[in-house]
Amino acid sequence: MLESKLMVHSLDAGIRPPEAHKHPKVLTTHGHTRIDHYYWLREKENPEVIAYLQKENEYREKVMAHLADFQEQLFEEMKGRVKQTDMSVPYLDHGYYYFTRYEEGKEYPIYARKKGTLETDEEIMLDVNELAKDFAFYQVGGRSVSPDNRILAYGEDTLSRRIYTLRFKDLETGELLPDQVRNTSGNAVWANDNQTVFYIVKDDALRPCKIYKHMLGTDPATDELVYHEKDDTFIAFIYKSKSRKYIISGSYATVSREYRILNADTPDEPFRMFHPRERKLEYSIAHYEDRFFIRTNLDATNFRLMECPEGATTKENWKEVIPHREDVLLEGVDIFHDYLVLSERIKGITQVRVIPQNGEDYYIDFGEDAFIAYPSVNLEFDTDLIRIGFQSMTMPNTTYDFNMKTRELIMLKQQEVLGGFAHENYRSERVYVEARDGAVIPLSVVYHKDTKSDGSSPCLIYGYGSYGASMEPYFSHVRLSLLDRGFVYVIAHIRGGEEMGRKWYEDGKLLKKKNTFTDFIDCGRALVEKGYAAPGQLFAMGGSAGGLLMGAVVNMEPDMWKGIVAAVPFVDVVTTMLDETIPLTTGEYDEWGNPGDEKYYAYMLSYSPYDNVERKAYPPMLVTTGLHDSQVQYWEPAKWVAKLREYKSDKNPLLLYCNMDTGHGGASGRFERYRETAMEYAFLLDLANKLDQKTAG
Repeated sequence: MLESKLMVHSLDAGIRPPEAHKHPKVLTTHGHTRIDHYYWLREKENPEVIAYLQKENEYREKVMAHLADFQEQLFEEMKGRVKQTDMSVPYLDHGYYYFTRYEEGKEYPIYARKKGTLETDEEIMLDVNELAKDFAFYQVGGRSVSPDNRILAYGEDTLSRRIYTLRFKDLETGELLPDQVRNTSGNAVWANDNQTVFYIVKDDALRPCKIYKHMLGTDPATDELVYHEKDDTFIAFIYKSKSRKYIISGSYATVSREYRILNADTPDEPFRMFHPRERKLEYSIAHYEDRFFIRTNLDATNFRLMECPEGATTKENWKEVIPHREDVLLEGVDIFHDYLVLSERIKGITQVRVIPQNGEDYYIDFGEDAFIAYPSVNLEFDTDLIRIGFQSMTMPNTTYDFNMKTRELIMLKQQEVLGGFAHENYRSERVYVEARDGAVIPLSVVYHKDTKSDGSSPCLIYGYGSYGASMEPYFSHVRLSLLDRGFVYVIAHIRGGEEMGRKWYEDGKLLKKKNTFTDFIDCGRALVEKGYAAPGQLFAMGGSAGGLLMGAVVNMEPDMWKGIVAAVPFVDVVTTMLDETIPLTTGEYDEWGNPGDEKYYAYMLSYSPYDNVERKAYPPMLVTTGLHDSQVQYWEPAKWVAKLREYKSDKNPLLLYCNMDTGHGGASGRFERYRETAMEYAFLLDLANKLDQKTAG
């Protein structure tokens, strides 16, 4: 096979990669010493750091210069599939229909509502295009309307650090109130008096930890602190019950939760403990009439459903409603007057189960084997209708109303994909792979109907495998740019996620974390053996904790991969987990372990991508980050790339892209985010020599 232009350009003697200066930093833990030559890249205010990042961006631009036109073509292709003038399905809340709409050529949403019926005049609550016009990044978070429907509270982030200023808008006059509350999580919870809101403030490590009470029209500096979560392994949160009777505050850690409740009619009263935290006891609560429903892992690995009276909420009062099952993970519950609706994950797929108060229970049949289905916005109790979201690898996002009495599934809207898309042109499969220790790993596979699974096609395998986050077989219109050029796309449901139940998560964390990496490698090998991937044409992609996965598998099996995309990768595991000043670190000890304990330190050190870079050949790699990233700090990928440059023995392209304006989630605009995707896909398609080969269209 001919080498890609990217490979040729990377070898051009006129394009020299930048070299980061080496300033040795001695790091000693448990008597073990590491020398980190690139520790200084943490100095965000240092002009030399910014200059280095800019040089990396310039180098990437030069190496990928031959792809500039193709990258723009991909961007326009992705953008062209989106119906620019569009509107979400309205939902009813407290007498108003709320919806989001977009206008031709505009990057940001317009949030609007109509009173009483959909035939009344539209009331624009926020035109984010206007709010964002003076900012490189702008994001609205946490919109909530006062119970009397008059005041909108919302958060705005202009830096991409997920630090929001809380703003208030009078929807009758259109005026912004003078109240501005800074350094919040972006959410406000209203008491029933229409004057009192509760909100959460973050500490210096960006951990949501303090809950305050604010009265409209008063100085936020005088706001009352109603709760302080002092345990730095916990994160505070707050919300209002669907019944609107209770304001519910909580504290969350990886393996423990607790809740406190307050009658929303009496916001000046103290919160009451629901049940105090216990290590390894997880539970969540939902209120209905005179009782609470509790989803909990109490004596139930895969969770069960219980209930208790609203006046007696500690666990000795909990009574079982739905028992624990070894083969079914209970993920959620929605409560209606005459029905319970459960979200249950069975063999990796979430099923929606309806339990009538009078009658036999049943699962909603969507007619597919691999899909995502979930209860959407359901704010009313006394109804037979439940709003359902649905999509699959070949079917765009679809919104249904399901009549739980007649079992009729009513399609309200399906995402319109422009550019000649037809779902019957694509094939989706569920494949199972046996890992080296016998575990059976599901794979979700999608490809164009004209792409052959005979060992001749390039294949991109995507993975995450952390935090118990289940990777769903979702639809992606941008992915079509790969599928239409002959790629097979695979999601590997590896351990560390929760696709196959809670034990699937437990077997991919802490001292079993390496299962995540070996599962991914075993999946890659199986894809070649089964003919989904051509030998030498296997690509891999992952972001954040999935970027850690990328770093681990290139260290463990560098020769397997034709190319790697590591997005905002968490690769400097040991140093980060030892630094409690870095955002979110202390709350993650139950995920990765506390390296203050020598056994966890040694185990992390054995797989940490940055610490295990070796003098050997590595595959072509594109690494992305954002200067303002609050989840994975920019210096982790920057340090990793610098060290890889120093150590690697090959001449394969190693590219770092640092978005100097954004953070973990990338660009804030509706279409601008596709520019980075187009860059990543151009990188992959060039390596696969698929720039001009289009199967469809």
